[in-house]
Amino acid sequence: MDVTHPVPAQAAGAPEADGPARCPWGAEPADYRVYHDTEWGRPVRGDDALFERLSLEAFQSGLSWLTILRRREGFRLAFADFRIRKVAAFTPDDIQRLLGDPGIIRNRAKIEATVHNARIAADWAEGELTELLWSFAPERPAPPPRTPAEVPAVTPESTAMARALKKRGFRFVGPTTAYALMQACGLVNDHLADCHARTLGEAGEAV
Repeated sequence: MDVTHPVPAQAAGAPEADGPARCPWGAEPADYRVYHDTEWGRPVRGDDALFERLSLEAFQSGLSWLTILRRREGFRLAFADFRIRKVAAFTPDDIQRLLGDPGIIRNRAKIEATVHNARIAADWAEGELTELLWSFAPERPAPPPRTPAEVPAVTPESTAMARALKKRGFRFVGPTTAYALMQACGLVNDHLADCHARTLGEAGEAV
């Protein structure tokens, strides 16, 4: 399933017949099912946690999200668990190390952008990245989407988020990437109306 992200508007498939109702993209394979049921759409706060999600969304650009999901532990090992200050201290030798690491996507521009973005965020106050990203959460939740076709890929809020990040020097943060982040981290709840995981996202429990 090659999609910009596991965004229901472009997904295919169906919920398991003998299991709870799910967004179509979250039924198969098992990697998607676990991610859908336990993480996607639940609120995420914390600078390092959000930096990880933002970085992975950037790496995903042009690829299937499943490709990233199955390499997630490799990314965490390669990028020091995405701790901002540690990544900000990466040297040219670290860049070369990453370019040779089969556990991640070895794209020089994306690797360098991740280190670059960490250096910017490292200069911010604790919580500033979290505050900035969450400032773009819509004030009023949209009505629950009933079908995948009702789920957008870009919104005014994601466009504004991308613009704000780029203004501060961030790279690989277009409006589509920003909206995928918003979906994944619970700034919006795009689980379909009959999806069993929708109420988990509405509960507001941060992960």
